[in-house]
Amino acid sequence: MAIEEWKVPFFSEKMPACPLRGCWLSFSLVDETGNGKAYGGLAYSVLDSNGQRHIGRLDGDGYVKLANQYRGPLVLTFEAVHESSGADYHGVLQARDHYPLPITELQFRAEHTRFVRNDGLRVEQNPAQEQANRFYQVEVRDLVRHTAHLPPPAPRSYAPRRHALKMMADLGFGPPQPALSGVVLFPNQHSVLEVRPLRALRPMLSTEDGFCALNLYQLALMATLSYCRFGQEPATQPQDEVRFPLDPSIGHLFAEKLSGYEQAWRVDAGQVQRFYPLYEEVAYSRRFEILPFDPQLYPQNSPKLLGEQEHPANLHFFDDEEQGTDTQAFISHHDEVVLISVRGTASAADGLRDANAHQVPFADGIGKAHEGFYQAYRAMREFVLRYLDQFYSGQRIVICGHSLGGAIALLLAEGLRRVKDADYNVLLYTYGAPRAADAEFTGGAADLVHHRIVNHNDPVPSVPAPWMNTTAKLWVPGAVTLFSAPAPAGLLFAAGLVRIGGNPYWHHGEQQHFMPILLPDGTHSSVLWKPGCESLEEAGCNRALYLNGDMPERDNLIKQLFQASQHFMVSSYVPAAWATLRRWQQTLDNRGSLVTAREYALIDHALGTMGRQLQDKQLELHRRRPANGRSHEHYDGLAAEIDRLQVSRQRLESLRWRRLQARDVYGSHAQGANLPASLKRWFSHRENRELSQVASIPPAPHDEHGKGQPLDLDSIV
Repeated sequence: MAIEEWKVPFFSEKMPACPLRGCWLSFSLVDETGNGKAYGGLAYSVLDSNGQRHIGRLDGDGYVKLANQYRGPLVLTFEAVHESSGADYHGVLQARDHYPLPITELQFRAEHTRFVRNDGLRVEQNPAQEQANRFYQVEVRDLVRHTAHLPPPAPRSYAPRRHALKMMADLGFGPPQPALSGVVLFPNQHSVLEVRPLRALRPMLSTEDGFCALNLYQLALMATLSYCRFGQEPATQPQDEVRFPLDPSIGHLFAEKLSGYEQAWRVDAGQVQRFYPLYEEVAYSRRFEILPFDPQLYPQNSPKLLGEQEHPANLHFFDDEEQGTDTQAFISHHDEVVLISVRGTASAADGLRDANAHQVPFADGIGKAHEGFYQAYRAMREFVLRYLDQFYSGQRIVICGHSLGGAIALLLAEGLRRVKDADYNVLLYTYGAPRAADAEFTGGAADLVHHRIVNHNDPVPSVPAPWMNTTAKLWVPGAVTLFSAPAPAGLLFAAGLVRIGGNPYWHHGEQQHFMPILLPDGTHSSVLWKPGCESLEEAGCNRALYLNGDMPERDNLIKQLFQASQHFMVSSYVPAAWATLRRWQQTLDNRGSLVTAREYALIDHALGTMGRQLQDKQLELHRRRPANGRSHEHYDGLAAEIDRLQVSRQRLESLRWRRLQARDVYGSHAQGANLPASLKRWFSHRENRELSQVASIPPAPHDEHGKGQPLDLDSIV
């Protein structure tokens, strides 16, 4: 049918737009309560069907009405850039040299609204919906062009019609491809757009030097997470976008769950027991960041760079399996913290590195370090420094690691602390870490804040033994001095090492020791304390020392390996850390003491038994008096150990009268505005509502031994 002559100038094959004016359009932006004040004055842009752009600002209630525009559907966007003074964190993100973020004013406003529901799920009805001809549940990503730095969309019942936007673009009078952005509105109707709050969850971490139960638990979870893959798809050479579907994985936790305001509890693939971190709600820009991937915006993301291409996996995740050391770690940051977590032993390459106990100079400081651990540290040093060069803005650098990962983390922390002119402020928590360096290194690193956590029967912190000949090949039968036997009343001490002779390898940091307690109902808990003597710091000793020269009996080694499960994270360290947090929370609330009279009696009796065993061994060595003169060395070592054991008993007694402060439990968050809401969220999970005087450690399933976290058998040699 021929077009009427008067219509011909207004139509073409390329743009079948309607030239007629006379329609009207109104819309409003509201939060989940139906209030639009959060978006008052926000600059908007409307593109009509004739290609004309209408710009303006919403009124104080987030509302605007347009009249006499061209008929047909229109596309609404909010592209105005947030104007920051540069002093706040939004300014830092917008102005940084690497991966500056295109933060719009809409994003800034959405970050300052709140969810109606505590779990972040969308509400069923919005009060503003009654006045609307059309109602949409939108997200910031629906209304802006650049979306790679924004969270994935949450489920919704009233999604905008994306196909309408694409259809308009295909017809030629919408936004051009590939810049397809905006929400399609229809004329002669009032549309209400409910903007989802742009909020995120992040694990709370204290930035203070002092030890606190919060960091003990939170960093145990982060250290466990280091055993997961990064989880990016595609893992290498992405083209247009990246996803993180693997649960659990590092990318999935930070880029999917927490950025979408979903609480996550799985940090290990074989995990059954739910362990929720304490999460604080923050503006989305203040979450632990996983950097965006947008080849259109960032040239370094271009697939054309091939092996030089940057993407989230190679920025946040270090894995040099192909280079032979098989060191693995992840790094992320927000405005207050840079978090680095280093993985423990998980492969044959890790085991070979553990076994290399030869010492080499620590080139980035003083003293000497375990060569295998030092090689792993050097492998990842440049990766960490490159990240800090790009994203460090004065945050506290918090490092954690388990087992082998703890040893590497120690060398990394000291190396960073000594970077010239950087002034990095480092805080270190390690779990079940072996010795990593000699006494000179330990003395030189005295200013490094390091909280070293040892589970009561974990054999790994006992190696490399201080008296080892570190320049020679060491075999399992001559590697460590081991003890194993249960103490009375269900209180267990186990495999450990009495220091006798030289001390080329020294532990660094202030040690915190999990002391197990059997509760009246048969469940287990633990007391966390600082014992102050070698026997306990290295897992205790419960029977006399039997040596043939420096060769322990092989059956002692076998007995200790039966306690290997106490080295794993999800079945030992994490539950013990959780139980400690609950115990300290209850002690703080009740204004009680850290140990009951009954617990004190049990532990004190065991310490007394250990003292008598050491005295018996001391007497035996005195009677032998071998000609080689070694007995004096052993005798003096045991005498010193007996004295330290008395100090430990005095420290234990002090726990009966110690009164906790909020900072002992929550560190820098003790007086924080977010703490009450975070605790309410944490206690909403039934697993955390333990009301007994002592929180018990959940039993581990028979088949759960910390998947991917085998005992460092090779670190014993």
